[in-house]
Amino acid sequence: MTTAAADTSVQLGRIRVLKEAIITNQLPKPGPVVYWMFRDQRLRDNWALIHAVDQANKRNVPVAVAFNLFDRFLGAKARQLGFMLRGLQQLHLDFQQTLHIPFFLFQGEAIDTIPSFLEECGASLLVTDFSPLRQVRGWKEEIVKRVSDSVSIHEVDAHNVVPTWVASDKLEYGARTIRRKINNWLPAYLIEFPKLMPQSRKWGNPNQIIDWETLIENVLREGAEVPEIEWCKSGENAALETLMGTKGFLTIGLKNYSTDRNNPLKPKGLSGLSPYLHFGQISAQRCAIEAHKLRKVNPQAVGTFLEELIVRRELSDNFCYYQPHYDSLQGAWDWAQKTLMDHALDAREHLYTREQLEKAQTADLLWNASQLEMVHNGKMHGFMRMYWAKKILEWTTSPQEALEIAVYLNDKYHLDGRDPNGYVGCMWSICGIHDQGWRERPVFGKIRYMNYAGCKRKFDVDGYIAYVKRLVGDIKKRKGETLLNSKAKQLTSIQQLPVKKLT
Repeated sequence: MTTAAADTSVQLGRIRVLKEAIITNQLPKPGPVVYWMFRDQRLRDNWALIHAVDQANKRNVPVAVAFNLFDRFLGAKARQLGFMLRGLQQLHLDFQQTLHIPFFLFQGEAIDTIPSFLEECGASLLVTDFSPLRQVRGWKEEIVKRVSDSVSIHEVDAHNVVPTWVASDKLEYGARTIRRKINNWLPAYLIEFPKLMPQSRKWGNPNQIIDWETLIENVLREGAEVPEIEWCKSGENAALETLMGTKGFLTIGLKNYSTDRNNPLKPKGLSGLSPYLHFGQISAQRCAIEAHKLRKVNPQAVGTFLEELIVRRELSDNFCYYQPHYDSLQGAWDWAQKTLMDHALDAREHLYTREQLEKAQTADLLWNASQLEMVHNGKMHGFMRMYWAKKILEWTTSPQEALEIAVYLNDKYHLDGRDPNGYVGCMWSICGIHDQGWRERPVFGKIRYMNYAGCKRKFDVDGYIAYVKRLVGDIKKRKGETLLNSKAKQLTSIQQLPVKKLT
């Protein structure tokens, strides 16, 4: 990989050239620049978009944004796809009204749709987001092969504060080994974003018609098994409000973040930013810039927040980027693989199937509550995610099965599923990734152990179980009322249809 040309307001270390166009005298003038948006679904504070516009202006050509909607990417259902599409619907409008940049939505395989669009519009440059997930990297590798040699491809890490390949050139053992490296780069990369420059050339027809309502309706129907949630409104504006609004995290939640973030009975002690960061509706760099402004007021809380936001998140990207087996036992360190295999045949007090776990049918009321919170509310408190995954290891026939079930449930029900943080969370809990060996015990071997008694010492377990019971009850009640109202509207609609008289 090589770095891009210097004529851009984006730091060169943030850009990699995946393909360099072969320039010949026979080629016509440069064609448009296309930004293939995937992981970073926003207009503001988007390094990839800034670079695309810069390069379009340099070439004196127009720029367009393309988004490819995959068929239920990694098992995504109505919950995840509905949230994403509602954000994209607003983004489409913002691109048209604010920047006058066309937004093209494709459905199908990106390895087919993106090269086809580049050829159709005669593009000279494709700018794309960075993702460490192997599926996305595989698509890019195939697209590099398929596009014309007259097209360059630039990859921009607009997701991390310090680009993954800059922070480290290898798989890091843990937070302690990557923290110093990231902190050394922060003065260079944790900077204010430059202003997005106006386009020197406009696309011929910037107003692309997309039937968002029908698209969303179809997604909600096909993925109805995991319905949408109510507590989190989608879109860039909602993301900024969650960060900086009058009831936002930095306004009222930050002051108690250090103490409340590990208490499952205080969900408002968390930032609430995870879904927005996952879908790229807000930049982690913007969150860090705004939090950093409050460092003198509350240094401990800001320090804790920045550790989670930057070091821990970027450690997850590092793991998924440099370890291709980031969601399997093969991706564990040798010591962890050995200890898990040594205890794979140990007797288990309980054995549950995936279906029993999915339906929260275990003898552990605390675990059941965390599973139900995830299934019905689309999220689980961070502390409970660790306990939840470790108990799956304890209750299944093998470490491999435990990891497969944990990843399956995480990706299916969490609004922020299918994310490096989620995979690393499961791998930390079950395979000891970014952890160390502990006292050996049955089933777990040297993997860190968690149990019910330990949870009781940390928080009010009975209070949490009661909280989830009320929460799930309220959600079911509202869904029942919504369904009843919907059926009543349908009945009214039918009754109002004109009646044809028989003659």
